[in-house]
Amino acid sequence: MDPPVVTGTDAQLPSEAEQARVHRRTLTVVVISQILGGAGLAAGISVGALLAADMLGSEGLSGVPTGLFTLGSALAAYLVGRSTHRLGRRLGLAHGFLAGGLGAFGVVLAAVVDSVPLLFVSLFVYGSGTATNLQARYAGSDLAPEHRRGFGTSMAMVATTVGAVAGPNLIEPMGVVAGAVGVPALAGPFILSGAAYGAAGVVLFIFLRPDPYLLATRIAAGRLAASATAGSAPGPVPTIGAGAWVGATVMVLTQLVMVAVMTMTPVHMRAHGHDLGAVGVVIGAHIAAMWLPSPVTGVFVDRLGRTPMVVAAGVTLLAAGVVAALAPGDSLGLLILALVLLGLGWNFGLLTGTTLVVDATDPRNRARTQGTIDVVVALAGAGGGVSSGLVLASSSYQALALGGGLLSLTLVPVLLWARARHAVPA
Repeated sequence: MDPPVVTGTDAQLPSEAEQARVHRRTLTVVVISQILGGAGLAAGISVGALLAADMLGSEGLSGVPTGLFTLGSALAAYLVGRSTHRLGRRLGLAHGFLAGGLGAFGVVLAAVVDSVPLLFVSLFVYGSGTATNLQARYAGSDLAPEHRRGFGTSMAMVATTVGAVAGPNLIEPMGVVAGAVGVPALAGPFILSGAAYGAAGVVLFIFLRPDPYLLATRIAAGRLAASATAGSAPGPVPTIGAGAWVGATVMVLTQLVMVAVMTMTPVHMRAHGHDLGAVGVVIGAHIAAMWLPSPVTGVFVDRLGRTPMVVAAGVTLLAAGVVAALAPGDSLGLLILALVLLGLGWNFGLLTGTTLVVDATDPRNRARTQGTIDVVVALAGAGGGVSSGLVLASSSYQALALGGGLLSLTLVPVLLWARARHAVPA
C-alpha cells in the first residue's frame, strides 16, 4: 500500500524556506527524543549480559540477552518501517519507543520474581527501543537537501550520546535505588530505561508535527504532478539502486563486529576483577564514540565521499580488534581505547551506510527499504550477540576481538564490487 500523499503543483508545495523550517523543527524534536532514547538503550548494553549470567548461572549463555533484544529490534524495525510508510514517522517512532519502555519494565519484574521465561520475553520487547532509536536517524534526512544528508542523519545520532553516556555511569546509583525498593541491583538500570523510552515516545507523539516523511512524500508527489502538467508524464516509482544494498552490507558488517565484541567486554572485565563502576566507564566511553563523533562524520561523508568513509570504518574496527586482543585483562586504559575504536568504527559504518541507502532510494520507497534493511542489521546484531558468548566460552575474549577485527576487512571486496557497478561514486 502506498503512503498517503497530497498531490498538487509546485505552487501548492511548501517553499524551500518552509521546508528548511520544518527540517530544523524536526531535528530539534528528534534530538530531544534521542537524548531520552540513548539513556534507554544503555541498560541492555551495560548490564544485560551480567544479569543473564546471574539468572542463568552460565557465562556461556550471557550473550543471549543481546541476541534477544537485537532479535526483537529486528521485528520492531520491520514494523516501524511499515508503519512509517503508511502513517508517517511520528506514529511509527512513538509506538516503537513505548514498546521498548514496556519491555524494560518487564525485565525488572522478571528479575524480581526470578523468571527466566519472562526475562527472555521482556528482552525481546525491549529491543523495540533499540530499533526505534536507530530508525529515528532517518527522520533527520527526510527533508535534508542531497548535499546535507550526512549531516542531517548525524544530528539525529549525536543526540543519543548525552543519554547513552549518562546511562552506563548511572549503573551503580540505579543499583542502589533498585536495592532500596527490593529489586536486584543489576535490574536497576532497566528502571531508568523504561522511563526514558516512555518519555521519548511521548515527545515524538506530541511534537513531531508536521510529519517529515509524509511531507517529503507529498513534495515528491507534487513535483511529479507538476511535471505531468508541463507535458512530461510522471514515471513509476523508481527501482531501488544498488547503492542501497552496498549501504546495507556496510551496516550489517559493522553491527555484527561491534555487538559481538561489546557484549562480552563486561563479562571479560568482571572475570579480571573490574567492578561495575569500571564497566560503566568503559561502556560509557564506547557509547560516546558510537554517537558523539556523528556531526564530524556526517561532514566527512558529505565532503570526502562515501567510499573513503567505508574504508575508514573497516580500518578502525580492525584496530579495535587488535587492541582488545592484545590488552591485558587488568588494563582499564587499553580496554577503554579498544572500545572507543570499536564505537568509532561503528559510527563511520552506520552513518555512511545510512547515507548510501538514502542516496539510492526515493521518498515513495524509502521507508519500507529502510525498515527492511534495519531488520537485517538487527539480525546481524542478534547473531553477533548470541555467538559472542559461545566463542568466549569455547575460546577466549582475545580470539573474539581479533576475529571481529579481521571480519571487518570483508568491507574491501564489497567496495570493489560497488565500484565496478558504479553503486558508490569514486
